[in-house]
Amino acid sequence: MDRMAAMQAFIYVVETGSFSSAARRLGIGQPAVSKIIAQLEQNLSVRLLIRSTRGLTPTEAGRAFYEGSKRSVDEANEAEVAARGAGAGLSGRLRVCAAVTFASLHVLPHLGTFLEQNPALEIDIVLDDRNVDLVEEGIDVALRMGVLADSALTARKIAEGRRRIMATPSYLQRVGVPESPAELIHHQAIVYSQAGGGSSWTLKKEGEDQVIDVNGRVRVSAAQGVRAAVLADLGIAMASEWMFLPELENGSVVTVLDDWRLPDIDLWAVFPAGRLVSSKTRAFVDFVTSLMLGHPSANQRGLDG
Repeated sequence: MDRMAAMQAFIYVVETGSFSSAARRLGIGQPAVSKIIAQLEQNLSVRLLIRSTRGLTPTEAGRAFYEGSKRSVDEANEAEVAARGAGAGLSGRLRVCAAVTFASLHVLPHLGTFLEQNPALEIDIVLDDRNVDLVEEGIDVALRMGVLADSALTARKIAEGRRRIMATPSYLQRVGVPESPAELIHHQAIVYSQAGGGSSWTLKKEGEDQVIDVNGRVRVSAAQGVRAAVLADLGIAMASEWMFLPELENGSVVTVLDDWRLPDIDLWAVFPAGRLVSSKTRAFVDFVTSLMLGHPSANQRGLDG
């Protein structure tokens, strides 16, 4: 096996955490993959992997070799794409990370179109509301919402969406419709405990700001839990229209205090710092951008950032 193929095998081992999973990706036997890694370690005179209860994890040298291998393989793939021409389509594997609810509602239902356009492409979608380590997880691009905490990240702003105060009609019929932000303290708030959530809600109107510390017996760490709690009539929530778009359209969830404005939420495509952004990554981000530009709950602009 040539050096480029050996580097690809090592990349798969790091990304999957096992020889057997890497072997399945490569279409070869597990012993062959183990031999490839052993030869790499012998040639480099350094240990690249450590066995643990979690599987195979890279050493510090292994992490550095993974990053260098990833860049080399990506650059080779880009050269191949350029040689074949744009009409040949994209190939290989793309790893995307996105929040569970957003991806389930707004990306996965439309993914078939992108896959039909690129029949040689495979996509791994890692669903997680947390900001995972892109390098450690082998992610090519992450779709993240809100304010980016790390200014060193390479990112492109895709869209802006509205946050609203919302609940089910049955909950509001039982508890009452708040007529002012101050009345929110009399409601059970569904509190989203990730970044961008919390129990302090800021509403603005004609230059006036009101910060309301809401009360709630239910706190959830995933947006899907906010959806489930609201749909179960457990309370009122501050959330993006993206999170409840199907229910807002069919009337099973409604918004309140519509004359007050909450901070908009940004959707970003985030890339691992220092790594080549491949053609397939750019194509996927362009595809998501086109989806959001036609989205009824997003401001009609895609932005570079």
